[in-house]
Amino acid sequence: MDRIGADSIVNHIEDVFRRRGSESYLGEQVTMAQHMLQTAQCAELAGAVGSQIVAALLHDIGHYKNEIPETSLAKGIDNFHEEAGANFLEDYFPISVVEPIRQHVAAKRYLCAVKSDYLERLSPASVRTLSLQGGPMNAIEIVEFERNDYLEQSIQLRYWDDDGKDPDRVHPPFSYYRSLIESLIKH
Repeated sequence: MDRIGADSIVNHIEDVFRRRGSESYLGEQVTMAQHMLQTAQCAELAGAVGSQIVAALLHDIGHYKNEIPETSLAKGIDNFHEEAGANFLEDYFPISVVEPIRQHVAAKRYLCAVKSDYLERLSPASVRTLSLQGGPMNAIEIVEFERNDYLEQSIQLRYWDDDGKDPDRVHPPFSYYRSLIESLIKH
């Protein structure tokens, strides 16, 4: 794919949501678009700043960027969607958007290691993917992760990610977030 210009990145992302958003989300009860829109809504309702809301909205864009079918995870293949998404977005957005996206899977592994009740809040599909993603962090990984400048934002994104899986929740459409996304684009 040719590089997308800063002036057309929002159109491109919106097109991905429109074309691919109705795809199932790795065994969850919501579609990919529902999940990402609900995650952004959770961030907004929590009073998050704009960069956190956009990170929440785009945190799983790497599932699309990779073009790896959902069945790959069922076969025991981690598609590293967090890294793919962050790598794709870093040309267009500030690190305050990109780094929590890059770290949201690590945050799940971290929380499973340091919070005894965290595993209970994960959906069955998220528990299944945890082992593919490396399982709970070990002591060395915990120390390293805690050095992250975006530790709190990554952890908060993880909680919103967990809460953005309600098939009955009404959420705003992508267009609701468009001006916020545009305001954060690097030019």
